[in-house]
Amino acid sequence: MRNHSSSMQLNRRNFLKMAGSAALLTAGATAMPGMLRRTLLPEAVAQAQSPYDLYYAGTDGWVYLPPTPQIFLPGTQTAIHPDPLAPAPFNTYIFGFRNVSALTTEQKNNQKNKAQHNAPLFWLDQFNPSNPVDFRMQVTNIGLALRPDLFDAHTLHWHGFRNVIPFFDGEPTGSIAVPTGANFTYIYRPRDPGTYMFHCHVEDVEHVHMGMTGLVFVRPLQNGNTSLYASGKYAYNDGDGSTGYDREFAMFLSEVWAESHWSDAHIQLPEWSDYRADFALLNGRVYPDTLAPNAPIDAGASVHALAVQTVNNPGQPDNGDLVPPPGRPELQYQPHSSRITCQPGERVLLRFANLGFKESAITLAGIQMRVIGRDATLMRGRDGTDTSYETDTIAIGAGESYDVLFTTPPFSGGAGSTGLGYDSYLLYNRAYTRANNLAAGGFGGQATEVHVYPNGALAAQQYPNDWGI
Repeated sequence: MRNHSSSMQLNRRNFLKMAGSAALLTAGATAMPGMLRRTLLPEAVAQAQSPYDLYYAGTDGWVYLPPTPQIFLPGTQTAIHPDPLAPAPFNTYIFGFRNVSALTTEQKNNQKNKAQHNAPLFWLDQFNPSNPVDFRMQVTNIGLALRPDLFDAHTLHWHGFRNVIPFFDGEPTGSIAVPTGANFTYIYRPRDPGTYMFHCHVEDVEHVHMGMTGLVFVRPLQNGNTSLYASGKYAYNDGDGSTGYDREFAMFLSEVWAESHWSDAHIQLPEWSDYRADFALLNGRVYPDTLAPNAPIDAGASVHALAVQTVNNPGQPDNGDLVPPPGRPELQYQPHSSRITCQPGERVLLRFANLGFKESAITLAGIQMRVIGRDATLMRGRDGTDTSYETDTIAIGAGESYDVLFTTPPFSGGAGSTGLGYDSYLLYNRAYTRANNLAAGGFGGQATEVHVYPNGALAAQQYPNDWGI
């Protein structure tokens, strides 16, 4: 058995690098003060606030995963899942980000140990040279409540983003890392539409796996043109409406190796070469929790509801914490549903991104998918040749993203004879070890369902992953 010692945990931290990052941060904090900003409506911000458009905080926290199977430290009778340190109703320790854009300084600091998994997704419009407005994202590091001995810095690396300058790249040896208590503002010009992902790049194997990850996408300049597709919504600047869609759903793939999460909570050092994914997650949950509702959302601003006391809501605690999905308090910090709802004849856009360490084979049983984009690149040759293709399975490697369209089939009368009011199709990872949580007799992991309702049953979608019900 390995010797998981706390001294090893401390030795791996590069204190000198941290000190250097703090010095660079101080020197660079006022860089480019005159750049223009714009108001966004991402899932994570209600309004632009000077000097940033979006404000995330890095910290730790707890989430819920199925308590079976019980998992033990290899070669011992030490239970590592469910974690005995976890406060009810949670059972798994994580690192992660939280949106703190609308919070006061006191409320922001109260979010320590309340990380979200996965991080709030956000989106923005493609940079328009005729109206040059930059996107500013501020990141703060409020520290780890359970592990104050870990003084890791954090960064935000926009994975696959082609145009970021090294200063704002988030890879800590060539740019800025944010030490505990500090802030740094990243400045981006998102020139290429498509689906991306972001993650912390400090101690990146650990921080990515522990949950400091999220999904971001860039909407094309073509959006709003209803002459090419009636909805005026597109995945890319296609010029012909071929990437137009009616509804969109984000599908973020990640994994949990229970031993590493237990080790970070219990002041131990995981041996990453022993990596074994016990749980495969879709939008931070495993099936059937992937079908549970989204957390309450302010649809006008696309912001997850916060427990903030206001004049109109005097009964709420004034702490800025997330409000859990209805009837599911254990999913408080896993707010994103993966359930897909649609009506016959609609085009549905699925945005997949994989920040697990394993390749996934995602299958949509009974419906053909068309791959229209990979790694934020339209499937089209330099000479304009259409290279999109139809399939029922897409193989997504670590760090890859796919944009996929399907056309909703006719409504057959409500899932056969079940009387559910919708037809149901299964979307799942056909890689066996990521489709059952390694649990005996229980299907789970990276899976969700497509629910097809009769025409007129759903309202227009107001934000990604909105059910319209």
